Parts: sequence; C-alpha cells; structure tokens
Amino acid sequence: MLVSHETPISFLDESREYNDYDYALVHLFETNPEYYNFFKVSKTLGREVLLDNSIFELGKAFDPKKFASYVEKLQPTYYVVPDVLEDSRETVNSFQQFRMAYAGLPGLKIGVVQGKTYQELVECYKYMADNADYIAISFDYSWYKTITYCCPMWTLDEQSKGRKRLINMLIEDGIWDHSKPHHLLGCSLASEFKHYKHIESIRSLDTSNPVVAGLLGKRYYKGIGLLEKPSVLLADLINSPVDEEQEKDILYNVKEFKNLVKL
Repeated sequence: MLVSHETPISFLDESREYNDYDYALVHLFETNPEYYNFFKVSKTLGREVLLDNSIFELGKAFDPKKFASYVEKLQPTYYVVPDVLEDSRETVNSFQQFRMAYAGLPGLKIGVVQGKTYQELVECYKYMADNADYIAISFDYSWYKTITYCCPMWTLDEQSKGRKRLINMLIEDGIWDHSKPHHLLGCSLASEFKHYKHIESIRSLDTSNPVVAGLLGKRYYKGIGLLEKPSVLLADLINSPVDEEQEKDILYNVKEFKNLVKL
C-alpha cells in the first residue's frame, strides 16, 4: 500500500522522504499559500498528489465550486469528489452533480462510500465501483458499532475492527471490485493496516496518526503502534514548528508505521 501522512508546513519538505505520495487538505489552501505551493512543486517533481475535500476536518465537504477551481489549478493526480457524511443517497447525488457540472476536470475521481446501514454502504459502494476511478472507505462509520458488539463503550480497537469486518463482508458477498483501486481514509489504530496486505486492490491509505503522535511526544510501540489516538487534528497543527525531539519522534513513528503495513 502507498502511504501518506499529513504533516505540518514546517516539515513538508522532509515528508517527501517518508510519504509515498502527497495528501492535500483543500481548505488549508485558503489561508496557507505556502501549503498550496508545496503541492504545486510536488506535481513538477512527478509525485502523485491526492486532493481531499476536507469533509473530516470541516464536518461537510468543501464548497464544490471552489473545490473544482482548486482541482483545475493544482491538477492533482486524483481528488475526492465532495461527499456527505454517512448519507448514501446524498453522496451519490453529490457525485453525479459534481461530475456533470465539472466534466472536464483533470485527474482521477475518488468516490467515497457512505451510509448508515450495510445495505446503504453496499448501494453506495456499487455506484462508486461503476462511476468512480478510485473507491475510498472511511475508518469511522457509526455502522461499525453495530457489528463489533461494543456495549456500552466503543473502543478504538473495536472501531478499527469495524472497517476490516466491512471489507471482509464486501469480499465474501461478492461485492468488492478487485479491478478498482481502493483508498483507506484515516485510522483509529495503526495496527489495523497489517490485515490488508493480501488485498492487492487496496492501493493507498492516509493517516496523520504517526505525525500527530510525534508532535505530542508519543512514540509507537514496535509491532503495535499506539494504544490510544491523539484527539487533536493535524489540520489544527498545520502551522506548528517541529523541534529536534519532535522530528526524531515523527521519523521513528512513520518508520514503525511502515513496518506495521508490511507485517
């Protein structure tokens, strides 16, 4: 799997050493021109760039018209078409409307699977398999609570098992499209990713987990990662400086993360 970890602006140049591709949050372009310029340079260097619609950070997808404008300007390798959290029907409608309104945009379209039930997730998945170039699956659907038997507390371990269970169900039910590349959005625990190396169609993932942990002075346990998840978003730390100790922790964590993916 190709791996990318969102990183503060002050450490972005170094991130090209540990990121397989560069992952951009579109809403940060508005206030951080140096952030936008980093990804423009990445394109000139021949690196893959994924442009995200920032729905996780904003609670709803970035304005579609402005998003399309940034896709046109940046010309990313692929971009996440605006979706609607846990709403299968509105996500499909959003994809259809965006595709019709901005048919000539450069790059591959990533369609995110959304829904509140297994049936809704399946219906949305089938639509994206037929219409998107790339399929994305999130780490935090509330539906995961219904299949991990977590009552009354829902732990990070149970949440991370939810996506694994969903993927297994899609494969077992003959719904998974092995001909399409898949992207895993975010994570609860890094240890989740060691379960996917046998699924060749899972091409990429993104998570800021090892970087945020390093900024907070936390180091991964070998072969495990973290047992808890930092509550702060990388987007809120985008302008943070990175001192020598934080740099060591970040580099240690991203190395351990890569080792987990290879297990």
